[in-house]
Amino acid sequence: MRKPLVAALFALVIAGAGAAPAVAAPAPESAPARTSAAAATAGTAAGAKTAAPTLQAVSLAGTVALSNCSGSVVRFPNSADTDPALVLSNGHCLETGFPAPGQVIVNQSSSRTFSLLNSAGSKVATLRASKVAYSTMTDTDITIYQLTSTYATIRNSYGISALTVQNTHPTAGTAITVASGYWKRLYNCNVDGFVYRLKEGDWTWKDSLRYTSACNTIGGTSGSPVIDQSTGKVVAVNNTGNEDGGRCTVNNPCEVDASGNVTVRKGINYAEETYQIPACFTTGNQLNLSASGCVLPKP
Repeated sequence: MRKPLVAALFALVIAGAGAAPAVAAPAPESAPARTSAAAATAGTAAGAKTAAPTLQAVSLAGTVALSNCSGSVVRFPNSADTDPALVLSNGHCLETGFPAPGQVIVNQSSSRTFSLLNSAGSKVATLRASKVAYSTMTDTDITIYQLTSTYATIRNSYGISALTVQNTHPTAGTAITVASGYWKRLYNCNVDGFVYRLKEGDWTWKDSLRYTSACNTIGGTSGSPVIDQSTGKVVAVNNTGNEDGGRCTVNNPCEVDASGNVTVRKGINYAEETYQIPACFTTGNQLNLSASGCVLPKP
C-alpha cells in the first residue's frame, strides 16, 4: 500500500496514527506511474518445465481508472453474461477510507464511478457502482464493487469483455503483467514467490505474491489486476511495495515466515492473490460468505 504523493494529509485524517496504504493522489494522466515492487522469497518454481508456456500480449482492455487507484472489470468462472458486472480493486482504495484491521464491509451502498479503458488505454465509458459487495484489508487487500451494468451490456455497448479471475493458486515463475488503469501502463515481470505473512503498519496479509524486481510499480497502481500472460486470467491484485527499506511500517511492508523471522526487501513489490474469491460468489454474482469453499474473512 502506498501513500499518494499528495495523500499524506488525507491519510492522517482518515487513519489517525494508524498506517495508510499506498494509493495515488489524482494526477495528470501523463505523470509517471509508481507502485510497490515485489521480490519473492519462498516458493520454488515447481519442477522442471517441459515446455515454455505460450505467452500472449496483455493489454489495458477491461481495466478501469478510479479516482485514486487502478482496478478491473472481472468475472468468475461461473458468472453469466446477464449478471451484474464486478470491479476489483484494493481494500485500501475504498472511497470511505481504509478498513481497520479485522473489519469486513459487505453490501455497502456506493455510487462510485470508474473509467473503462480499451486495449490502447483510451476511456470508452463511465461505469457506476450500485454497491460495495465486499471490502477488507484483513488477510487480503480487496474491494469488489457491483456495477449497475451487466457483462453483456458492457460488451455489447463498448466491445470490452471482463477479465476472468483464476480459481487456482498461481505458480512461482509465471510471467505476469500488472495492468494499471490509473496510469494506463503495463508492468511485465514474473512471480518471484509467495510470502507466508506480509505485514505493513497495522495490517497483515496472508500468502502474498511477490514480484521479481522488473515490476517496479508505483502509487496509483494499487488495485491493478495481475494477469497471467499464458492464460490472460487475473491471479492477484497489486497492492504494495517496500519503498525505503523500513521494517513493517506504512509503505515499507516486511515478510514474516512461519517461524516469525522477518525479511525486508527494499524496492520489491507485492500483490494479494485472488483465487479464493470465486468460491464466495454464487448465482447472479451474489456474495455468499457461507458458501462451500469460501475462506474470505467474514464480518
